[in-house]
Amino acid sequence: MRRDGPRPRLVLVLLVAAAIALMVLDGRPGTDPVTSTARAAAGAAFGPVAGAVTTAARPVADGYRTLAAAPGARARIEELEERNRRLSAELAAAEQDGVRSERLDDLLHLSGLGGYEIVPAQAVTRMGSGGYAETVTLDAGTRDGIARDMTVVDGSGLVGRVIRASRSTATVLLFTDGASSVGARMEGTRDIGAVHGRSRALDGRAPAVLELMQADAPLEEGDRVVTMGSHNDAPFVPGVPLGTVTRVRETPGALTRTAEIRPAADLGSLDVVGVVVGAPEEDPRDSVLPEKPDGDAARPPGRADRQEGDR
Repeated sequence: MRRDGPRPRLVLVLLVAAAIALMVLDGRPGTDPVTSTARAAAGAAFGPVAGAVTTAARPVADGYRTLAAAPGARARIEELEERNRRLSAELAAAEQDGVRSERLDDLLHLSGLGGYEIVPAQAVTRMGSGGYAETVTLDAGTRDGIARDMTVVDGSGLVGRVIRASRSTATVLLFTDGASSVGARMEGTRDIGAVHGRSRALDGRAPAVLELMQADAPLEEGDRVVTMGSHNDAPFVPGVPLGTVTRVRETPGALTRTAEIRPAADLGSLDVVGVVVGAPEEDPRDSVLPEKPDGDAARPPGRADRQEGDR
């Protein structure tokens, strides 16, 4: 077996002695040239080793500091995330309140123009697919003065009629339902007819069908339709916008004229609605309809109006 020779032992002894000497020199005060020279030599000899050790140890120290700060940082992150969720919810609620406020303003404007006394309500559920009736449930009922066969509107036009009412809720059949028919009158004329519902899906923009009693009644795209009104104003009060003609059906030889209409109310996104609990004192005629854009004047009076004027 090989044994260590005298050379390694001698080197070790010299290194230890040099280290002790440097410690003694470094601890002496003053700026002695010999001491300064020795310090510089030691720095040059041992500086790279010390720098390498520091560089190797830095990731360990950084990791330790990260781990030490992690509990507080995670708590802070969770706090900020929770605050962000609360602010997002508050913002969404504020935006929703703003939308509802605008819809309520539109509803009050319509009721004022028509002279309708209304009870505001919110549409809370919707039924319609699978062959069932197109209905919505409102969060108001008999305790609010709502009863069966009352007209329901929103800020743009007709929604439907109440078919059931309990103390706190009411069920409304949409006028686009296949079982619904509404007496109708053309804007600016005395031409009357009925709007029949066609929709049995959740698409509130599905067209209804307008049927005019006179086969030669003037009818074209863009014409607007309002409710004619029912006997004793139930289930429909007069003058409520029903919709706009989107396509006229050509039916030569038929006894009536038919067309498809787009509902005035957006039945696919109902929110704030009004139940008419008091009918107007007189027929508002076309006064509830919004103004047409410039350049889109109302159509001249129809045949019935001309006959009335000739008398």
